[in-house]
Amino acid sequence: MKKFTPLLFCVCFLFTVGCATTGDLRRTQGTLDRKIQALKEENAGLRKDVDKLNEAVATLQKSQAEARADITELRDTLQSLKGTAEGLKKEVSAFSTRANPDKEKLDNLSFKVSFIENFLGIGKKENHVEGDKTKAVSKNGQKGKLDKESAYAAAYEAFKEGKYEKARTEFQTFLKVYPDSEYSDNAQFWIGESYYFENNYEKAILEYEKVVKNYPKGNKVPYALLKQGLSFLNLGDKASARLILQRIIKNYPNTNQARIARAKLVEIK
Repeated sequence: MKKFTPLLFCVCFLFTVGCATTGDLRRTQGTLDRKIQALKEENAGLRKDVDKLNEAVATLQKSQAEARADITELRDTLQSLKGTAEGLKKEVSAFSTRANPDKEKLDNLSFKVSFIENFLGIGKKENHVEGDKTKAVSKNGQKGKLDKESAYAAAYEAFKEGKYEKARTEFQTFLKVYPDSEYSDNAQFWIGESYYFENNYEKAILEYEKVVKNYPKGNKVPYALLKQGLSFLNLGDKASARLILQRIIKNYPNTNQARIARAKLVEIK
């Protein structure tokens, strides 16, 4: 019996060691399995991140393409406006040389030229429109006779010379005497412009609003709305500016004002 005791001891020892090794392997395998699962989950998360990144890149590329298209459209719009201003100048010049020009039509043409030039920053006070109806009336009007044409012409001359306070006072006087004349909506618009060029955008907005409210059927409403939108933009109120510009595009499509509004919307996206 004593001969088998050492052998039995060795077998028991090896069995015990073998059991311990199997347990360790199982624990190690479990740890590896958990790590592998964690890596799989991490890899899945990375794939999602890569997919999102690819989508973001695609969106950015699309936005860049749209921005390039918008810039091209903006350049085309500005170039078109410059061409429009030049064409209107020639039309005003030719129209004013006629023997008996339609004064109201001539005034409207001059208004459009002044508006576009002011918007583009090329309508300075020394840059008078050739053949401007107001200049002709000033020269031909009788001294001391304050009829509506000479009154309007005098106020407009003050505005063109950059005497905004004086012009404003004269336009306001004109509106008190002639509240419903063919020049009244123009006069009200220039009051708004006088504040605009003094960088008093809050008052300019209120005066432009009077054009919209008091002369809703007049052709100066889209001009007033556009400058009202630009005034809000200058005040940093992009939300209000955006609403007004969208209103112009909706209510006055296919106009220069709508094209300018679209160009401005591109800038404040």
